[in-house]
Amino acid sequence: MDPEKVVDAFGSAWSNHDLEGALAWLSDDCVFESTGPAPDGIRCVGPADIRAAWKSIFDDPDSVFETEETVIAGNRIVQRWRYAWTTGHVRGIDLFFVENGKITEKLSYVKG
Repeated sequence: MDPEKVVDAFGSAWSNHDLEGALAWLSDDCVFESTGPAPDGIRCVGPADIRAAWKSIFDDPDSVFETEETVIAGNRIVQRWRYAWTTGHVRGIDLFFVENGKITEKLSYVKG
């Protein structure tokens, strides 16, 4: 499957607060690095570890991720985004790597 379509489907699941749907797009050894705490965030490996890291975001019905721009470079996709919740927002980027129809890496960075 085309890497852009994989990331788009993942983003749709994320926007719908569908945690299991988003996790379905990850490889079994997917690496996720969170935006915090500074300076390096937290590294999670595999869907179970990533589920624990994302659960509170997906459980918040007021949270919204909006994609601002997507840049495609083969299997590497860069997305600029805005994440908002009831009392504020942040902007950042995600670096995705896609192989064999699955996201194998999602590295997240936020403007600080």
